[in-house]
Amino acid sequence: MRLIHRIALVLVIIGAINWGLIGLFRFDLVATIFGGQGAFLSRVIYSLVGLSGLICISLLFAPMRKEEHKVDRQGSGNLNYATEFGEETDLSKLKKD
Repeated sequence: MRLIHRIALVLVIIGAINWGLIGLFRFDLVATIFGGQGAFLSRVIYSLVGLSGLICISLLFAPMRKEEHKVDRQGSGNLNYATEFGEETDLSKLKKD
């Protein structure tokens, strides 16, 4: 994820928390910190949160990446014989072919 998307996501989360506080407690945290809803800094924060929401729309339509796990089936010798009840002793070293 690019840096701009991370910053936008953080600002969207801040906006979501602020809207949650407004909806539940009628408390506007941004307005309280920056001097009211009409204050210049509050309007800047509201604008940045709005722009961040628009940027995050691109994340909604971005393709999901699949994590690839490399599986070595060539007999690496480090087999895990664990069960749901605990680990069992690796007896493959005792077997002589």
